[in-house]
Amino acid sequence: MIEKKITAAITAVGGYVPEYRLTNAELETLVDTNDEWIRSRTGIEERRILKGEGLATSDMVVPAVKQLLEKRGIGAEEIDCIIVATVTPDMVFPATANIVADKIGAKNAWGFDVSAACSGFLYSLTLGASLIESRRYKKVVVVGADKMSAIVDYTDRTTCIIFGDGAGAVLLEPNHDGFGVLDSILKSDGSGREFLHMKAGGSLRPASNETIANKQHFIFQDGQPVFKAAVKSMADASADLLERNNLTGDDIAWLVPHQANKRIIDATANRMGLSHDKVMLNIHKYGNTTAATIPLCLWEWRHELNKGDLIVLAAFGGGFTWGATLVKWEY
Repeated sequence: MIEKKITAAITAVGGYVPEYRLTNAELETLVDTNDEWIRSRTGIEERRILKGEGLATSDMVVPAVKQLLEKRGIGAEEIDCIIVATVTPDMVFPATANIVADKIGAKNAWGFDVSAACSGFLYSLTLGASLIESRRYKKVVVVGADKMSAIVDYTDRTTCIIFGDGAGAVLLEPNHDGFGVLDSILKSDGSGREFLHMKAGGSLRPASNETIANKQHFIFQDGQPVFKAAVKSMADASADLLERNNLTGDDIAWLVPHQANKRIIDATANRMGLSHDKVMLNIHKYGNTTAATIPLCLWEWRHELNKGDLIVLAAFGGGFTWGATLVKWEY
């Protein structure tokens, strides 16, 4: 008897965004910008910010994962592995995944963090799927989460208008009927680091009085080259993914794009031949939550998704990192 191929199906989704809303009107009081300028260039109206002493990325991941477990009707001790995609870990080490496992009581789980900026969730989803496909693990939680407010300079009008905080999580389980993660095209180009990075805090430039005084622990972004690379890379990867799987835009129920900029999202949809009513969009509410944008879309649109729907997840992030993933929805 031939054993059926195992795929990693998404069997539950959870999400969390903080309560505090940072509106464009409030940003007008912080930097030289205005609501019309922000909306027309990014599509963002407000973003959520995690406020409160001693709160970190894990404090957004925990409610998202608990929600997912409740929906699936399982306990934390049943989780085999936790992967957290983030560029804002609670600490340099231990991994945020380890901290989350402790906070939710996932006593039988191992875990690790993935640092791939805005593509982190896609990278982690592919990793998580391969763990399921290996037949060694039955329940893998994949999370995208970032507390971007921790690394945003609120005097820099080029970056502070873009980013917000949030967390989204999915549960992966084995499937024998062809549902789940079907294919991924993942890419990276480290030469892009000069255009989008954090200058200090790593081993190259450890924290010092000088790095702090020079504001080198915040996001640095050179907008134009990032925008150009994002438009081309996200669109190319998504189009290549369709071609490789003998699909057209007509076969796709939804595009789930990284929420970086409305214009980048539109360009990707156009390249795939997708009408805009097939594109998940929440950038206007949450801004760019980096690794959290794609799982937050899945969380918000979960009631619109039907079993058997083919969806394409597409992302582009600092470094540069980018990719596209094809998923057949399971429930």
